[in-house]
Amino acid sequence: MALRWGIASAGKISNDFVCALQTLPSSNHQIVAVGARSLSSAEKFAKDHGIPKAYEGYLKLAEDQEIDIVYIGNLNPQHYEVSKMMLEHGKHVICEKPLTMNEKQTRALVDVAKNKKKFLMEAVWSRCFPAYEQLRKLLDAGTIGDVLQVNADFGFDLTQIDRLKSKELGGGTILDLGVYCLQFQQLIFKGETPIDMKAVGGLNSEGTDDYTASIWTYSGNRLACLSTSAKAQYPNEAVIIGTKGIIRVPKFWCPTKIIAPDKTYEFELPKTTATMNFQNSEGLLYEAENARLCIKDRKIESPYITHAESIQLAHHMDMLRRAVGVVFDVDEN
Repeated sequence: MALRWGIASAGKISNDFVCALQTLPSSNHQIVAVGARSLSSAEKFAKDHGIPKAYEGYLKLAEDQEIDIVYIGNLNPQHYEVSKMMLEHGKHVICEKPLTMNEKQTRALVDVAKNKKKFLMEAVWSRCFPAYEQLRKLLDAGTIGDVLQVNADFGFDLTQIDRLKSKELGGGTILDLGVYCLQFQQLIFKGETPIDMKAVGGLNSEGTDDYTASIWTYSGNRLACLSTSAKAQYPNEAVIIGTKGIIRVPKFWCPTKIIAPDKTYEFELPKTTATMNFQNSEGLLYEAENARLCIKDRKIESPYITHAESIQLAHHMDMLRRAVGVVFDVDEN
């Protein structure tokens, strides 16, 4: 039986997710409805993508008995409440990163998923890419020996994106870009707890971060050096340095290439004629299919990004925000 999807939000990332999802067999995935803040937006999105039903708001998505799982692609501050609503109405959930605004909300949301016995996944789509599977194999095989350092930088000129500047909208580079750097170090160091972290950053006039640079120290003098920016284009590459060599991962948040000492591994993305808003968005289908397989096996979390990892990610984002001085209203409530 096909997994029946609802889509919460009619924005750019939801467009890309739906376009990617529609490349998969309809026998496995069907899109039932879309909900958006305005009915006109939902209706236009539904018409553009051939989706049968359009709703104003998100409650009707939660109440729709024909929906099994909801993809949540709205703004960061809405993630917690909308995800919680869906879970409490018996829906499985994939929610865009960051899963919530802070660790406290993430822990609360995971508790709801566990109590309701429903699948909940933070959409760290990177983890589901075939390139990441190859990366795991290379590291487990000791291709570069013992890992000593991880470097990851992620930056674009996003100065014209008002949402990223707004504290009210959950802006700043940490939640939008830093989460990818943090999940990468988390993956390479296998969820180990860092023993120290030092960071610097710059805030804009609204109190969100324009850039950050941080050094995370792990046992055995191992390091992760991470940087984010909304002010300039960065190389946007991750590098893993080991005792026997180096692995480079270009476009590490959605990679199609792994450059290892022995060879370069390349992975072709699925083909689509749809217009995408973001790089390599065709790869969003990997997380959708992973969700289907997990739900089929009655799992409530993905092995690629577990609940514990999402909690740790939120904790690390909180640490980094505190270090550079970014405080959201929800942190104080």
